[in-house]
Amino acid sequence: MPTDPAAVVYTHGHHESVLRSHTWRTAANSAGYLLSSLEPHHRVLDVGCGPGTITADLAALVPQGHVTGIDSAGEILDAARSAAAERSLTHTTFRLGDAQALPFPDASFDVVHAHQVLQHLGDPVGALREMRRVCAPGGLVAVRDADYAAMTWHPASPGLDRWLELYRSVARAGGGEPDAGRRLRAWALEAGFTEVTATASAWCYADEEERAWWGGLWADRTTASGYAERAAGLGYAGRAELERIAAAWRQWAAAPDGWFAVLHGELLCRA
Repeated sequence: MPTDPAAVVYTHGHHESVLRSHTWRTAANSAGYLLSSLEPHHRVLDVGCGPGTITADLAALVPQGHVTGIDSAGEILDAARSAAAERSLTHTTFRLGDAQALPFPDASFDVVHAHQVLQHLGDPVGALREMRRVCAPGGLVAVRDADYAAMTWHPASPGLDRWLELYRSVARAGGGEPDAGRRLRAWALEAGFTEVTATASAWCYADEEERAWWGGLWADRTTASGYAERAAGLGYAGRAELERIAAAWRQWAAAPDGWFAVLHGELLCRA
């Protein structure tokens, strides 16, 4: 595993199959644990904003405030700006930024939010310290991350078993922690937070449309995304095996009794 946090690789990359997933995310399906804590005047920072669908939803909830989205991938920020512009959310700003060295003064925001970010960082504790630094006293740091080892599905599939094993290996080789959800509370305490509320929630894909969407995007990721390139480049899986795993995803999606759950850990940390 890389020892330099700056050398950590974003496992998924920004292939279309990845953005297909990211643009599905909303504040309702991905940040529900935070929404009741938002006030109309809040200044919000969305760390790792990606294509900005969650960011735009947060902006709609703070009409007298302001939302800033940052991401380390500059090419994705145009999509985020478009998502806000399409909804006439003029109280938004998007800029390039690193979660582990936030480009803002101390106490700049009332709420600092990060969704599916800490699992991809080489120093998640350091990132949480940075989020605490830029959060005003009494404000909230809100983080949510999936826990891959806790993902579960039906029917049983050796191909998906292999997918999970492979993904976790690739993510860790890149310096991340795919089982981040269960570690969030420990990381927050290590970062110096003393008032931490920990909860959990899940995404569930079960009906025909949901299965086709989830299974299809993971089949595509397995053969065409940055994750696929790294799996092959590291020597963890050859092209033929990646194709077999993709076929297993499509087979799962076609099963009328198919069901898949993604468990997330989530925290509200008082600064």
